[in-house]
Amino acid sequence: MEEISDKECRGGGRLKDEQNDELNKLIEIAGERLAFSGRTIVLTGAGVSKESGIPTFRDTDGIWQKYKPEELATREAFMANPTRVWKWYRDRALSVREKKPNPAHYALVELEALLPHFLLITQNIDNLHRRAGSKEIVELHGNIERFKCFEHSHPYELSSWGDEPPICHCGSLIRPDVVWFGEPLPQAELECAFAETEKCEVFLSIGTSAVVKPAGLLPYIAKRYSAFLIEINIEESEITEITDIFLRGKAAELLPKVVELSLIHI
Repeated sequence: MEEISDKECRGGGRLKDEQNDELNKLIEIAGERLAFSGRTIVLTGAGVSKESGIPTFRDTDGIWQKYKPEELATREAFMANPTRVWKWYRDRALSVREKKPNPAHYALVELEALLPHFLLITQNIDNLHRRAGSKEIVELHGNIERFKCFEHSHPYELSSWGDEPPICHCGSLIRPDVVWFGEPLPQAELECAFAETEKCEVFLSIGTSAVVKPAGLLPYIAKRYSAFLIEINIEESEITEITDIFLRGKAAELLPKVVELSLIHI
């Protein structure tokens, strides 16, 4: 085994200290920018939910590595076997319900309370943002704890999950109010997200690869309209090259620090 000298150890330690110093400087800048932002947009993706123990869809160990989306997350799948699809979403919803919001979720609640104009746009369907206390939310892909009828999208209040999908007053089967493959995103939510992004001063992207469109277009739109772009992610994404600040790490660790430093300047 090759031995590492004391000098090499000290050199590695200095490098780590320098990296930590640089990260802390970027966190401070991000906090200051947010503190003085008149209009702030936050976009969250699966990385935030993953830190609460919820599997992502597209990772190597993600949900769609174990299941075929065309059999569970399309209108055709529901029409072919509504019981199967309903049970699968029931099991997912009950599993998600056991998870708890993490410090990143609560930091966003605090940030919303601090800033004059704040909007949270999420691609996540797990309802953790609302459970944490966020209020100004646009859910682009729906919410697994919300329901509507299959034929006419009538809202439906579910009292408890059973083995079969309930029936709406119109006679249609009830389904989860989430966006399935092949379905468009909800028009009102999408229009709101794009319109607000065009007006924002700071755009904060957290835990998203920015691969899924149209949500992945939002950071580019913000940048086009001269917003200051901050990204928090465990690895570089498609938008990293256009960001003003890239904070590498877990949202649950970094975002509370950013919000804490924002407080100093407010």
